[in-house]
Amino acid sequence: MRSDLVKKGASKAPHRSLFKAAGLTEEEIERPLIGVVTAQNDIIPGHVNLDKIVEGVKKGILMAGGTPLAYPVIGVCDGIAMGHEGMKFSLASREIIADSIECMTKAHGLDGLVLIPNCDKIVPGTLMGALRVNIPTIVISGGPMLAGNLNNKKCSLTTIFEGVGAYEAGKITLRELDEMENKVCPTCGSCSGMFTANSMNCLCESLGIALPGNGTIPAVYSERIRLAKKAGMAIMDLVKKDIKPRDIINEKSIRNALTVDMALGCSSNSVLHLTAIANEAKVGLNLDIINEISSKVPNLCKLSPAGSNHIEDLYEAGGVAAVMNELSKKNLLSLDTITVTGKTQGENIEGKLVLNNDVIRSIENPYGETGGIAILKGNLALNGAVVKRSAVLPEMLVHKGPARVFDSEEESIKAITSGKIKKGDVVVIRYEGPKGGPGMREMLSPTSAIAGMGLDRDVALITDGRFSGATRGASIGHIAPEAAEGGLIALVKEGDIISINIPEGELTLEVSPEEINKRREGLKDFVPKVKEGYLYRYSKLVSSASEGAILK
Repeated sequence: MRSDLVKKGASKAPHRSLFKAAGLTEEEIERPLIGVVTAQNDIIPGHVNLDKIVEGVKKGILMAGGTPLAYPVIGVCDGIAMGHEGMKFSLASREIIADSIECMTKAHGLDGLVLIPNCDKIVPGTLMGALRVNIPTIVISGGPMLAGNLNNKKCSLTTIFEGVGAYEAGKITLRELDEMENKVCPTCGSCSGMFTANSMNCLCESLGIALPGNGTIPAVYSERIRLAKKAGMAIMDLVKKDIKPRDIINEKSIRNALTVDMALGCSSNSVLHLTAIANEAKVGLNLDIINEISSKVPNLCKLSPAGSNHIEDLYEAGGVAAVMNELSKKNLLSLDTITVTGKTQGENIEGKLVLNNDVIRSIENPYGETGGIAILKGNLALNGAVVKRSAVLPEMLVHKGPARVFDSEEESIKAITSGKIKKGDVVVIRYEGPKGGPGMREMLSPTSAIAGMGLDRDVALITDGRFSGATRGASIGHIAPEAAEGGLIALVKEGDIISINIPEGELTLEVSPEEINKRREGLKDFVPKVKEGYLYRYSKLVSSASEGAILK
């Protein structure tokens, strides 16, 4: 066992003494030591219930003959951090999570890991750390929130963010906004739409690193506790067989995840995280591969914010396994990939039928012939930009309009809510990329304000920052190179014409090369916004969004 290096032989008597000081018996020390990595805290609604998942996992490990040893990782709630300096820390926290798992696991000689995250950066962060140490690992998330109910219609966090824009535009009253506030998030769990957290939890199933049901069983269902116990038992089998994360997460399984991503219409952030996960798995992944897969995979689901269905509806319709089984009918998946069940992906999804074709369309009758995510390129995004195509209204798939330029998210919000953005405009938010932000903030507040004010049919937004999974509309992010690295977005001027063609994958600034060269000569060096602390160090080490915004 790997843990022998901290417990076997006379030389490890001091180590055993310390384990005994923690309350472990000799019998417990002799068994495989399993790290139970918990992101439980009292702040994030998707994490307040993780103590129950930890308890279930520990019972499963004990039943299967292991010794569970829990340790924590941090987590940032993107919703609470949204729209202020706190959002600078969200993506940056992913690297701290990965680093802390590397530190704790290697320092204490653990034999296996059970990862218990739930929300946005925490899921990929834990996976990145586990891939780095590469010992047997399984993921069991805390589960999605149930949708809210407002005027007999299901609603989610998107509703209240867009409600702020509707209130600012005089479309609803303060009393109506207050009613939204109290109804859109009715339970604990990751927010109820196909936002980043639920995207990543579903993709853990398609990667094979989580048990079937991980992405969709609601947080408040007893079935979630039973799944936690099964995960605790499953890790012991993985340790016995020495099946490690890099055995499971490889080129084939990452392509499976991208395929399912396209079918589900996942958050645009999944591109950022799958790229970073692939890096830790030692698999090359570039944005061209994403477009290649997107061109072949139909979009089978329209989940909030792209449609009216929520994760609980996907669960009732058969879950991720049913979606994968549907995709397999056209040989779009590698079914021989190994998973944490000990079986192949093909064995896991066999016989998993779609139970509601209003939620999961058949492969013969998709919402769209191409996937939910698109990569755009052009002079404005030489290294690529990302859009959640499935959440863009048809009339905005092709758009041309004058640039309205802002050097921060705050400036853009002020202009949007004060009515200064007009139909046809292209809002440009720059210096919010991984280096420029620093931290590549999500732009849910401005995109929701645009939608809430009824401008999502007429206004596009582009940025070197990124978007919440709750964002909908012609919102194009991850523009690379970013402004802080001298990307063309830094040279855009007020009134310049920007052309967007999502079906053709094009993003173009319609300014002559001569004028661009003239502007570049006058471009001043970027001055970092933050000059101390973690964010300063992060800005010096972080790579481009096109590389997953990993630290180098």
